Amino acid sequence: MSVSDARLAQIAARFAELEARLASGTLEGDAFVTASRDYAELEPVARVAAEVVSMRGELDMLQTLEDPDPDMRALAEEEVHRIKAELPEAERQLAVAMLPRDAADVRPAMLEIRAGTGGDEAALFAADLYRMYERYAAEQGWRVEMISVNANDLGGFKEVVANVAGAGVFAKLKFESGVHRVQRVPVTESGGRIHTSAATVAVLPEPSEVDVQIEDKDLKIDIFRASGAGGQHVNTTDSAVRITHLPTNLVVICQDERSQHKNKAKAMQVLRARLYEKMREEAHGAEAEARKAMVGSGDRSERIRTYNFPQGRVTDHRINLTLHRLPEILEGPGLAELVDALIAEDEAKRLAAMDA
Repeated sequence: MSVSDARLAQIAARFAELEARLASGTLEGDAFVTASRDYAELEPVARVAAEVVSMRGELDMLQTLEDPDPDMRALAEEEVHRIKAELPEAERQLAVAMLPRDAADVRPAMLEIRAGTGGDEAALFAADLYRMYERYAAEQGWRVEMISVNANDLGGFKEVVANVAGAGVFAKLKFESGVHRVQRVPVTESGGRIHTSAATVAVLPEPSEVDVQIEDKDLKIDIFRASGAGGQHVNTTDSAVRITHLPTNLVVICQDERSQHKNKAKAMQVLRARLYEKMREEAHGAEAEARKAMVGSGDRSERIRTYNFPQGRVTDHRINLTLHRLPEILEGPGLAELVDALIAEDEAKRLAAMDA
């Protein structure tokens, strides 16, 4: 996909206009916020566009150069070959930068992991996945805050919900939603047989209070005594909170904090994220279907990845990518290769769709 010179000129003009407006010091309030956001979104596009303009201009100049000096002509020809070799990649990067972006890509995310088939082994695998994302987040400079957890006696997680905050969290984690399958010999297996278990992952962009308005009349809030593994305060105070959103029948439970108010605040945080995702799905049905056709994304009933311990491999079924680096992936840093491959596949297919 080659971007026309006229379109490149439009990008440069718009970027220069935003730069001048922000530098003028006359913008205030919402106008300043809007201009700053537009500038931040356009800046990476303008930067690559300027590089393409420079390369195209230099190529035109060199190809029309008529220098009687053979050494200068030879140097010019070398430069022409270099630019011709590098220009397609710069134009591809520009096309990728110009692809429509999901407005939620810049947001923090709510990470939800639930044990599926496999009992205690599935819960142990869910805990492994949580630690993998926690370590990956640390590599990215993100902050992870556990919102709620339902643990079993073996240290596994039947369910865990966490907030992941940082730059571009949802953009990198959104393709993690789906069913993750593990094949290994469980610690509870005395016969050495390989079992297959599963856990579901959901990654939801976190909205602001402005994005999702929740009326008090639409909420049913129940307070009860916490249960399960959770410290000395469990079963001693009525601090657990269950919130039901009546219009959608969504239910959120939070019981990990000693304070009823903190549990309510965290439950509302999760509820808001789930309502926002529901709104996004309803508003962008066609877009969601297109994304699913590209890398599968997001359907929690869809098996997306298998972690095979005996063979030391991880396979992402959506892009047919197998990496024999299972320990490194579960330790966090190795996950980056899978994430980057999924993003690249998504970009490639969206570019192909625009060219079609």
